[in-house]
Amino acid sequence: MCCETKLWLVVLLFLSTTYMQHCVLGEPQVPCLFILGDSLSDSGNNNNLATDAKVNYLPYGIDFPAGPTGRFTNGRTSADIITQLLGFDNFIPPHANTSGSNILLGVNYASGAAGIRKETGTHLGKDISLGLQVQNHKGIVSQIGKKLGNKAQQHLNKCLYYVNIGSNDYLNNYFLPEHYPSNSKLSPDRYAEILVQEYSTHLKALHESGARKFALIGLNLLGCVPHEIVIHGKSGSICVDDENKAALIFNDKLKALVDRFNNEFPDSKFIFINSAVISDQSKSNDWSLADIVVCCRVGSNGQCIPKEEPCLDRNLHAFFDEFHPSEFINQLTARGAYNAPIPSYAYPMDISNLVKL
Repeated sequence: MCCETKLWLVVLLFLSTTYMQHCVLGEPQVPCLFILGDSLSDSGNNNNLATDAKVNYLPYGIDFPAGPTGRFTNGRTSADIITQLLGFDNFIPPHANTSGSNILLGVNYASGAAGIRKETGTHLGKDISLGLQVQNHKGIVSQIGKKLGNKAQQHLNKCLYYVNIGSNDYLNNYFLPEHYPSNSKLSPDRYAEILVQEYSTHLKALHESGARKFALIGLNLLGCVPHEIVIHGKSGSICVDDENKAALIFNDKLKALVDRFNNEFPDSKFIFINSAVISDQSKSNDWSLADIVVCCRVGSNGQCIPKEEPCLDRNLHAFFDEFHPSEFINQLTARGAYNAPIPSYAYPMDISNLVKL
């Protein structure tokens, strides 16, 4: 099949008209938020790592109040916007910079290039895999225990755990055969099965540490990422079909895991956010990646060239660089995850309902 790169833009534009006026007032809806993931959520954990996957320089952060903090976009990430929608006054600090921070409100462990598998993204240098992020969280839980004593578990039980990871296990592992052997050894179905099995092990570890509310974010259509279109020699309106199919296989297995864990752990709630939803209306929509090129001039790694001036009309660009969405798209996806207006976008509920439990 041929996937047009109008992708989820119609869905997202619909979300924008519905939720752009939404705001949250009062106390945060949960006492704390813990964020695990990759560059889509990283807020500075990679800044001091020996890796090419770090962006603590302009034009990244050009629209962020604090400038280039290590966020892989022009402004806020989806995790940042979820944080605001939940009513937090400040963004959740990166684990690398928790000194002096109020860890009782949460920590961001996400790391650019990281994946579920340990080796994912390591051709770029060091990263913090999901397993290492969970280990870092155990250290934070220990500190929270010292602060709250026997009330620590009750506190953690009410927190939201936002997990958005897996893209790099494909883009920086499975579909990068010059660096990793996984593609030659495993079918897409078997690879997704192994990923979700390992993912489930880490979720169980979080549950053992007190986590009870989980928002698991599915993969976007990876074959519609501009870098993948470019390296496969596709036209601007055609996605890479094999990569999209692989992402959907992973999403199906992750959704099945949500069902299984909701039965297996009746004291907890797991939800799945379907990032790969495509509206049928997209076929008649005028927006496509052929019309919306990336916003900054990129180097061979697909990231913005340091100190190069980005585009001026950043709200009209789906992607800031060749991998990462612009803040405008992050706003729309975050709002859709928080309060989903489209059936099957969130399963079995959206974040706004999850946090009420």
